[in-house]
Amino acid sequence: MRRDGILGDNVSSEASIGLGKNSKTWVKRREKWLVVLGVILHAVYMLSIFDIYFKSPIVHGMDPVKPRFSPPAKRLVLLVADGLRADKFFEPDEEGNYRAPFLRSVIKERGRWGVSHARPPTESRPGHVSIIAGFYEDPSAVTKGWKANPVEFDSVFNRSRHTFSYGSPDIVPIFCGALPHSTWKSYPHEFEDFATDASFLDEWSFDQFQSLLNNSKEDQNLEHLLKQDGIAIFLHLLGCDSNGHAHRPFSSIYLNNVKVVDHIAERVYNLLEGHFKDNRTAYIFTADHGMSDKGSHGDGHPSNTDTPLVAWGAGVKTPKPISGNHSDCGFRFVDEHSHDTPTPNEWGLDGIERVDVNQADISPLMSTLLGLPCPVNSVGSLPLDYIDFNEAEEVEAVLANTKQILNQFLRKSYIKQSHSMYFKTFKPLANYSMVLDKIEELISTKDYQSAMELSENLRKLALQGLHYFQTYDWMMLMTVVILGYIGWIFYLVVHVLQSYTGLPSQMMHKEEAVQTDNKMGKVYIFGSLLMGAFCIVLFIERSPPLYHAYTAMTVFLWTQIFSQYQFLNALLRSFQKEKFVYVIKLLAYCAVSLIVLEFLVYSFTERRLYTWCFLIAGIVAPLYLHRAIPWKSWIPGFVCISCWSLSIFTLMPAEIPDNTFLVVVSGALIILIGLAARWLELHYGENKYWQHILNPELTMLKFQMLFPLQAVLVGLSSVMVPLSTSHRTQKQELLVFHQLTNWFVAGFSMVLPLFSAPCLLSRLTSIFLGFAPAFLLLSIGYEALFYAALGLVLMAWILFENTNLYLSKVSRYSVSAKGVDEKASNENGNRSLELSDARIALIF
Repeated sequence: MRRDGILGDNVSSEASIGLGKNSKTWVKRREKWLVVLGVILHAVYMLSIFDIYFKSPIVHGMDPVKPRFSPPAKRLVLLVADGLRADKFFEPDEEGNYRAPFLRSVIKERGRWGVSHARPPTESRPGHVSIIAGFYEDPSAVTKGWKANPVEFDSVFNRSRHTFSYGSPDIVPIFCGALPHSTWKSYPHEFEDFATDASFLDEWSFDQFQSLLNNSKEDQNLEHLLKQDGIAIFLHLLGCDSNGHAHRPFSSIYLNNVKVVDHIAERVYNLLEGHFKDNRTAYIFTADHGMSDKGSHGDGHPSNTDTPLVAWGAGVKTPKPISGNHSDCGFRFVDEHSHDTPTPNEWGLDGIERVDVNQADISPLMSTLLGLPCPVNSVGSLPLDYIDFNEAEEVEAVLANTKQILNQFLRKSYIKQSHSMYFKTFKPLANYSMVLDKIEELISTKDYQSAMELSENLRKLALQGLHYFQTYDWMMLMTVVILGYIGWIFYLVVHVLQSYTGLPSQMMHKEEAVQTDNKMGKVYIFGSLLMGAFCIVLFIERSPPLYHAYTAMTVFLWTQIFSQYQFLNALLRSFQKEKFVYVIKLLAYCAVSLIVLEFLVYSFTERRLYTWCFLIAGIVAPLYLHRAIPWKSWIPGFVCISCWSLSIFTLMPAEIPDNTFLVVVSGALIILIGLAARWLELHYGENKYWQHILNPELTMLKFQMLFPLQAVLVGLSSVMVPLSTSHRTQKQELLVFHQLTNWFVAGFSMVLPLFSAPCLLSRLTSIFLGFAPAFLLLSIGYEALFYAALGLVLMAWILFENTNLYLSKVSRYSVSAKGVDEKASNENGNRSLELSDARIALIF
């Protein structure tokens, strides 16, 4: 009889783990309740993500701040090339010619330029909200798929006299759909066809705008409206985004679309200058987000966050030669890029000053050029290097921007203070009114430099204050949720120790059991009172209903844990009585577990850690098996090869290039692996060790043609991938029969493993072949090989654990070899958990 630390005696009798028939029934019933509780708990705590990270920053009730300067522009044109990367816009093509000749001439002769830094999520709606409304999207819009406005917000268009807008049905209605002083039109959704060159969508937007100007020559009311001040014109150019998704940003179609938007910008400029002839039009060209090499966007990679910005026209400064280093004391943009990023030499703009901005800064820039109040929800800082103002006007513009942000801070502070029992103010802005008075005094004495410094510092503090109140409840919510998750883990550990180890029968005595009920009653009363007290406080503070749910769930879990006071106390006493070697062993397991968990955390950002992980596993595990297995076996070699094969993939680039040949090869490789597994199953049936590991008596197939059918489906799916790709490259629509075949193969193949034999190798092979078609159909390159390698490692791991389990059974009996084999094969599955079983969970 062997001991394994505080987990009790490791024997196979039911008595040792305290599981009689009644106890077994109680455990099953309790575990059904635990499953229900676990689902509810995770559902509730998952919702806390929205209260912590996706809480709307928008508040209402602020008055707009009217600027105290004359507007330099009567109208402003905003051109947004959806999905245009900065590098593809600025760099030359293979022949050395630049793709945007008109806008480059603007940069060199009559405007300002830079890189606009977007913040994740780099999607179309958040990008346009940042540009036009000046804040980094309402995160609660994720519940609407970034398509609708869960909370209404202010924008430059709202403040304009009239807005004319043309473009995508997913963007234009967001800003103009409910705007009475707007004229807008969008094309049907059916126009967005990813199988064609989408640059015609950009031409459609330009044609609508050109028709507007042509109609104004015959419509006097329209002509009069166009000549008013405060006019905003917005053209949304979707072509680059659609072509980037369909053909990748390195394709000739995407790169040609850059030339298209440049030509549209030139024609818009010529049309307006020829129509009005008053030099009172300002122009801004930018993009909402970029495009990754694999044709997607959404994350914070520089290819997604770096977008071009070109401004020219009325109120915009002319080009300025670069003036040395303009580092800004470690200032970083919202996408975490440093302020003083060098301009790539291939852009050919080294001699012209580059002025980078945060994407939200474009909104106050547009408002200032038109002389409008900044949107009341804006958090953008006015980029003075773009504005052609005198010193007095610059101070007034920055002060208006500062007051607008400060008003948001004051409103959030008021709302939070009115609902809090114990309110913690933002101390750096306690004397904001005195600072404002000081700024006004400095302006009156024409000390503009000092007034500018105070205004910019006050704006910086106001932005910090907004962040302070946006994250005001974070500490409380995170503490409650973390305690809840820790409580859930602890509760499950207690359940496992009570139900699957020898501890209850060893430690709990009859007299202790009598006292348990009294202790439990007191714990439940105290837990109920604590839960009620928290709910009353949250109700007084008008907290959302989910705050009550998070708190109640956490208090409930810890009440359940402390209700097991007698068992926990006995566990502690037992631990104190253990020999020193067992204490060291337990602490070692805990330390290794923490190291593995930290490894998993770091692996989210450092994928190459897995290369070392599988290289080491490919050495240690086979060596262990080679020494432990008393017969000749190929299992150690299989474990080594499979681990080393998988270690390669985390060294490969995350941006996967198209290679349909690899997909076809992967399909063939998967079939070969299945054939090898089938051959082993048929030819190793007489090996007694193999029988103990694989349970060959369970090999009766429910469906005799299962393996050939699965192999055919894998082959068919690998062939369908190049067929689908050829249609896409030829800009042809995928046939309905082709689509139905793909869906049928992917869905039907995943059902087939249900008909496999319960033998270990048969079931593993069937599952491996069953999910392969769906994975292959979704593959474009080397990731198809990854599926084969991952499947081999999973098979190797299960073979390793089954072999190890058999060896542990053998070592448990000190009898003849024949008796060992019989007992090991006939031993039932009931046994105490061992401390070493933690290894299985960690590897999984």
